[in-house]
Amino acid sequence: MLVIFGASGDLTARKLVPALFNLFLADQLAENFVVLGASRSDMTDTDFRNRTVYESKYLKDKIKDISKERLEQFTSQFYYEDLGGAYDNSYEKLNSRVEALKEKHQTGDNVIYYLSTPPALFETIAQKLAESKMNDQSNGWKRVIVEKPFGYSLETAKNLNAGLQKYFEEQQIYRIDHYLGKETVQNLLVTRFANSIFEPLWNRNYIHHVEITNAESGGVEKRGGYYDSSGALRDMFQNHLMQIVSLIVMEPPISEAPEDIRNEKVKAIKSIRIMKDEETLRDHTIRAQYMPSVVDGKSLKGYRQEEGVAEDSTTETYAAIKFFVDNWRWHDVPFYVRTAKRMPTKVTEVVIHFKTPHHQLFRGERKDHKDNKLIIRIQPDEGILIKFGVKVPGQGFMVERANLDFYYSDLGETKVMQAYERLLLDAMQGDATLYARADEVEAAWEFVDPILEYWKNGKDVRMYGYASGVWGPENADELIEGIGYWRSPGPNLTDDPGFCVIC
Repeated sequence: MLVIFGASGDLTARKLVPALFNLFLADQLAENFVVLGASRSDMTDTDFRNRTVYESKYLKDKIKDISKERLEQFTSQFYYEDLGGAYDNSYEKLNSRVEALKEKHQTGDNVIYYLSTPPALFETIAQKLAESKMNDQSNGWKRVIVEKPFGYSLETAKNLNAGLQKYFEEQQIYRIDHYLGKETVQNLLVTRFANSIFEPLWNRNYIHHVEITNAESGGVEKRGGYYDSSGALRDMFQNHLMQIVSLIVMEPPISEAPEDIRNEKVKAIKSIRIMKDEETLRDHTIRAQYMPSVVDGKSLKGYRQEEGVAEDSTTETYAAIKFFVDNWRWHDVPFYVRTAKRMPTKVTEVVIHFKTPHHQLFRGERKDHKDNKLIIRIQPDEGILIKFGVKVPGQGFMVERANLDFYYSDLGETKVMQAYERLLLDAMQGDATLYARADEVEAAWEFVDPILEYWKNGKDVRMYGYASGVWGPENADELIEGIGYWRSPGPNLTDDPGFCVIC
């Protein structure tokens, strides 16, 4: 049984139910399976089914293609329980409904509680579940899935962990990060550890630097109120991008068992050098906000003109961080990570820049194009690109970069699971590989907290501006040592810097 708290919210209709529907169509749900929505809204079972399935704009196109009987088979598994206007009411009525549905559908005592609510309610819900003995594992497992943001700082993250751990064991708690549900993020592990052409080179002897870009073409849209209290570093870097960093940095786990992988991820995050002195923080971090601009003939607001944003806001919509990892493998290899809104395109990718050969035999090659690159595209146009040197036909030894690429779309009929499909199925099967552990979350906050503190209270901290539709402030290139600029990715994996789409 899947019990969704906050079931009347947008996430349930937008992500959870479509993911369950796809799992249902793929026959990957248990034969005896029930969804019980619970929230403060006054709804009936029929209202809940209409809202999340029959009248859902997120399923509108999919439900047209299946029979009425098949659709009813899916929706007949959906129920709703009104919590009576508050999450801190007694859960005795909810417990009775759970027991009745267990009996009706013969689901057994295995239950997942999905907390699609603000983090402030996590401990309250956990406490109320415990008071009604709904966390008891005598006859079956009980698991809790919680959504981000998991904390606003290290202190709040520790408090959230402690609040949940009062009533559930750590192994029962699944902290969801939908970025880890992406096949291309998981492919970082396979690319590294299943290929002998990469793993021997995955260290300071061969890699010059690592660059990670997460760019969104949109602004804060209608999330201005939330975003202004969060910012790019909290919204994307502390969770999604730190997870990607951990997969790049980690040492080979002793097996593919979930805890073995998670142990190495925690060690990886803890090995990132924490920046504490103001000089380092000033030289290695850049924050900025997007400004009003005209893109494709359309006037776009600046961040401070967005609804819900303070007129004098110092919340960053662009964050670029340079940092180092203190272990043998990555000693003195700089990592450059940036995340931003109102960029020229929507893209997330990892670029491994390999060192140039020590002896430059062919000197006709352009200096800034000498390094080999491994580009792992997470979205869109998901795939992998290797850039290497080839001889230009003709006299002499002119060298040009060539591309060797793979696209996930080339897999043809192979179905690539969406993030929430994979994560929900993993939770049902007890596989916590792609979920964050308490010490992992806290280690990430230990790195991020000093940056946020410096940006808030440091001396001479600058907030730069950049026009909407460009790759951030120009001085961000000053972070990059040696090469001197970030890669400017296009919407297609094989787009190169210096080229653009004009029609």
